[in-house]
Amino acid sequence: MALLFGSMRLSRGFFLNIPCTQHRAFAATPAALEDEVDPGEVSGLNILKWPHPALRAPNAEVESFDSDLKALSRRMFDLMYAAAGVGLAAPQVGINKRVIVWNESGDKKKWLTEAVLVNPKIVDQSVKTEADQEGCLSFPGVPPESERMVPRHTWIKVEAYNLKGKLFKKKYEGFEARIFQHEYDHLDGKVYIDHLSAEHKAEIQERLDELMTEHGPDGIL
Repeated sequence: MALLFGSMRLSRGFFLNIPCTQHRAFAATPAALEDEVDPGEVSGLNILKWPHPALRAPNAEVESFDSDLKALSRRMFDLMYAAAGVGLAAPQVGINKRVIVWNESGDKKKWLTEAVLVNPKIVDQSVKTEADQEGCLSFPGVPPESERMVPRHTWIKVEAYNLKGKLFKKKYEGFEARIFQHEYDHLDGKVYIDHLSAEHKAEIQERLDELMTEHGPDGIL
């Protein structure tokens, strides 16, 4: 991991330009992070590719906090790790429910940093925003230098349910706040390119057109 100012691939699917003197906490992430990959089917799930309609479809709130929900979250983690990702939303695997999982370390051995949020809601957020580069597992093959700046709130306060159906509140800051907002967008049928300016979107339009050709309306394979 580069610890100098410049383009640093902190996580699979996210690219941040960070001066290490201001973000030393990121030094705790693994030193050898892989690029995100498409692992195909893992635990019975696939990552849907743009422009699959499930990425824009409405997502229902979870009503049953049962063993099936727990199993789904585990399968999502399995796929996320196989894809070398740090976050995944249920719509990205074709399940239009309001469930997101992430592990900011991207390391399955560090399971204590895993987070599962069910029916999350943002109840407060900073006025200040910061822009950094982002990518998405549903948009494979976009060159890092073309993944343009996405503004996000620097902190957010969230209400969500855990896998046992218990409501909790938590404040996320920095990288975790960015991961949450990226995945939360998926629950509202949004994707990261929606935040790009027309100019920046034009810079990746060629790849978006290729994804349209490669994956068509179903966007799975």
